[in-house]
Amino acid sequence: MRTAPTILHLDMDAFFASAEQASKPSLRGKAVIVGGLGPRGVVSTCSYEARVFGVHSAMPMAQARRLAPNAAYLVPRFGLYRQISEQVMGLLRELSPLVEPLSLDEAFVDLEAGETAWDEASALLAGRKLRDDIRAVTGLTGSVGLAACKMLAKIASEQAKPDGLVLIEPGTERALLAPMPVRILPGVGPATGDHLRRGGISTVGEIAEAGEDELVRLLGKAHGLALYAMALARDERPVVAERDTKSVSVEDTYDVDIHDRVRVRMEVQRLADRCVQRLRGAHLSGRTIVLKVRRYDFSTLTRSETLRGPTDDPAVVREAAARLLEAVDTTGGVRLLGVGVTGLADYTQEDLFAQARAAAAGVEEAASGERPEEVKAVAVAVEDAAVAGPAERVWRAGHDVRHAEFGHGWVQGSGLGRVTVRFETPDSVPGRVKTFRVDDPLLESAEALPLVARGEGGGGAS
Repeated sequence: MRTAPTILHLDMDAFFASAEQASKPSLRGKAVIVGGLGPRGVVSTCSYEARVFGVHSAMPMAQARRLAPNAAYLVPRFGLYRQISEQVMGLLRELSPLVEPLSLDEAFVDLEAGETAWDEASALLAGRKLRDDIRAVTGLTGSVGLAACKMLAKIASEQAKPDGLVLIEPGTERALLAPMPVRILPGVGPATGDHLRRGGISTVGEIAEAGEDELVRLLGKAHGLALYAMALARDERPVVAERDTKSVSVEDTYDVDIHDRVRVRMEVQRLADRCVQRLRGAHLSGRTIVLKVRRYDFSTLTRSETLRGPTDDPAVVREAAARLLEAVDTTGGVRLLGVGVTGLADYTQEDLFAQARAAAAGVEEAASGERPEEVKAVAVAVEDAAVAGPAERVWRAGHDVRHAEFGHGWVQGSGLGRVTVRFETPDSVPGRVKTFRVDDPLLESAEALPLVARGEGGGGAS
């Protein structure tokens, strides 16, 4: 059993919101809430300034607006967050080959496996250097916990928030855990917590006092034994290096249920294209196409089709998704759609190009009056889009734009045919605000700028 505090847990501080504040000087020190802005949206992350008002992650956005009506409400920019996450994970891999990412902003690291730390002093040095490197490369802060096991390292990083470092000294673990609520332990959710409370157990110390037999009686052998061991500060779970991706998918939840079948078809085609983009970005291909449909009554249907071999061809994925949709009744309305690919491989089987050619041939048959149903769905959607004309450009709050005259900025809001933009960059002073027509030809979407200017934060900042 490991005794030195060489397991590190990193948790970036209010990650999405902090990234938005770093890129938008006018929002620094102010309440920022990131998430879905529609009536069904939820809070993904909020800044510490917003938490003062009682806002927290997973809260319905409507409730957040009531609590903090003057906060800045922004749509997530996952492209930027992934770029920053890659920089942070790169710094972690410099410490050890054993890095276990839990999300974009959180990971465990086994410092001993990388020979970076072997005792308290060396672990503290590694933790301090990591925090400094993260700030230099990304401009953001992260909280670091150090302990002899994963459970305690995560508890330590929670105690370190925001922007701190906590090391749990060997020999002090049980005294630290004893007064903590049982929910602090991994695997104890609301149901298990209520069950323990009914048994007279509400703290970790009371779990240890109850004894192994009582825990097994209350929770069963596997869960009871595991929980008792953790109450004694024993957590033998190793840090597991990141696992291979098992699937690639994209999905959208709609503010208003979609009833128009043509619109549903078009959305599925758009999601299929986005899924393929993500697939190709990861240099992967896949055999099984999956369609997910959540209907008006919250019932969720999943349909899949397995191909002869892996593909990353957008035409093949679009056609498979269209065929799957034909088997789903969307009469009452659709609130969520998703397209995914599983059975991943790092190559594409040559004979699948024949499937793409077959899809093209189907379109030719359609032109001659012999239109297969799955091709008909695509063709009708395209024809409908052509009749409707070009769609109005959508400007999402918080997203980057560039104006030919005023330069780089971000969308503060839009509506009634107008879009309001604040022109500023991560290294500028708070910028000025201007309003344009949504179809202004001089205004266009732009890529996010680096939070730290290239060269300032070393090689990882680019």
